[in-house]
Amino acid sequence: MSDRPLTAGEKALWQKFIESVKPLDQTRVSRVKSLPVAKKLRVVSGPITAQTFGVKPSAAIPLKDQVPVPTKHGLDGHWERRLTKGVVQPEVTIDLHGYTLTTAHGRLDSALELSIAAGHRAILLITGKERSADERRRDGGRGAIRAAIADWLAASRHASHIATVRNAHPRHGGSGALYIILRRRR
Repeated sequence: MSDRPLTAGEKALWQKFIESVKPLDQTRVSRVKSLPVAKKLRVVSGPITAQTFGVKPSAAIPLKDQVPVPTKHGLDGHWERRLTKGVVQPEVTIDLHGYTLTTAHGRLDSALELSIAAGHRAILLITGKERSADERRRDGGRGAIRAAIADWLAASRHASHIATVRNAHPRHGGSGALYIILRRRR
């Protein structure tokens, strides 16, 4: 709003508007004031997990029972074409930039848990580009999250819910991101 004074036409219009306004019915006002107010949400520190919502988390899969997450199978032709063309619209984006390995793993696990519970199908996981061993040594370990993602997903308690993991289309981050396609609930 500007601090300029009102013109004569604006003053007349404002006066006409004021005259047309009726005061509120006080019984309606008191009813509105008596409505309960929503409680302030509690602040959650750390990763969001099933325990945060009062649900018992499912156990991790033992190492001997782990099955690698399929990278090229588990999807029909429709999904294949959509992934190749980059027309998939992920329902959730998980950005792991700036996280340590431990916190990134916790963030991925909690996001997968919430996505599975919500019935999402496509997740965009932004990890950053994987670096070669020489580059990791020289640059202080950068790209470690991307290098660990395949192992994390294979060992995850959510591995049975993952249909496939693919490199993202360039419009969604290319080699610095992945699509995680979840299985449909049956």
